[in-house]
Amino acid sequence: MNTHNFNLKEDQEYIQLNNLLQYLSIAQTGGHAKILIQNEEVFLNGEIETRIRKKIYTGDVVKLENAEIFVK
Repeated sequence: MNTHNFNLKEDQEYIQLNNLLQYLSIAQTGGHAKILIQNEEVFLNGEIETRIRKKIYTGDVVKLENAEIFVK
């Protein structure tokens, strides 16, 4: 499993889930991110997350089959 740390910028309150997956190259495109999320392959803080544009904040943990992302 790949572990990623993602640091929000000082002026950034959150990042949308689909954008996070694209930024870290877990999803190649926005469409790919959407498919991963809609297929219930993405977990947010231990729960399945199906909202494509879910706001991800500091302290959240996003998990997929092959990746774990800690948002700081």
